[in-house]
Amino acid sequence: MKTNFSKILLPYSLAAAGLAILTIVMFAFGTHINPITVALVFLLFILFLATIFGSKPAFAASFLAMFCLNYFFLPPIGTLTISETENWIALFAFLIVSVTVGELSAKAKRRAEEAERLYRELQDAFEKASQAEAFKQSEKLKSALLDAVTHDLRTPLTSIKASVTTLIEDGKINKTAHETINLDEESRAEFLEIINEETDRLNDFIGGIVDLAKVEAGDLYLRRAWTPVEEIINNALERAQYRLESHHITIEIERELPLVLVDAHSIAEVVYTLLDNAAKYSPKESKIRISARRVENEMIEIAIEDEGKGISAEMRERVFRKFFRISDGDIHTTESGLGLGLAIARGIIESQGGRIWIEDGKDDFKTKFVFQIPIGDDEK
Repeated sequence: MKTNFSKILLPYSLAAAGLAILTIVMFAFGTHINPITVALVFLLFILFLATIFGSKPAFAASFLAMFCLNYFFLPPIGTLTISETENWIALFAFLIVSVTVGELSAKAKRRAEEAERLYRELQDAFEKASQAEAFKQSEKLKSALLDAVTHDLRTPLTSIKASVTTLIEDGKINKTAHETINLDEESRAEFLEIINEETDRLNDFIGGIVDLAKVEAGDLYLRRAWTPVEEIINNALERAQYRLESHHITIEIERELPLVLVDAHSIAEVVYTLLDNAAKYSPKESKIRISARRVENEMIEIAIEDEGKGISAEMRERVFRKFFRISDGDIHTTESGLGLGLAIARGIIESQGGRIWIEDGKDDFKTKFVFQIPIGDDEK
């Protein structure tokens, strides 16, 4: 292996050239510059060399600087002879200080390089750990999504397939069983109703996936308009009418609430989701209370309370995550659905400057979903 001598000699050449230039410049000042100033300038130059090139060029420059100081600036000038004892002491002190400064500077440089190397290694380790964790979470997410898709697509499709097959076979002879399937009008209507309901279920499933993708991409299209809070709640109640028919609904809306500047359709969707959850996880004939009031900071607060089993405090934040569902007051990974409703609800509320959370209900109510939305400003 060939050694590149030019690269090795370059720091020493630069050190010699630098000292020569400094010596010529300071010597030109003659009596206007004293040996102490010269020594300090040389020390700064050695410090600079050590920082850039390391200890060896700085060490060589220290000896060269000592000779320059002696020959050009200590009497008798122009000789290497030193006439006075204090000049010997000053010269050796300069040599010791310059070597020490050079070594310390070089050591600091090495430590800085080592620290930088360790930082890069640590950063690489963190990146690899983060990638591994992200991959792990991605695999869990894929597994949960696969389970959800398997159930939420297969179940309605199975029902639709069975109903359609029965309707197609109506009036035909079953060659295997040697009998004919004959459906009356009521049975046909029942099978058609199953097909209709399961088709809606599939549509809701796909819609949930699309809505979540829009929320996470920040791609929600909001059509803000001044809307009465009561109108938003009534629209949600009308849509949830079938889900709420076995519950007793109580509505408490504060009088003279101001209009809110929001996308009324998406806020009504949030209210519907919360009502649907309340109906799903509370006993039949139980009460569900909807309330709306004005709170501080120019916000409107809407709450939905139910008499279900409640949600434990440590689980209240997790229910807003994707692919989690509530079962008997606990959180489970989805086995019978995607569990996207609350994740979408949070995205909708936060996209309009609000926030959503869960707290304990009052009176006989166990769970209280609360969200706040700003009243709004025309200038926004």
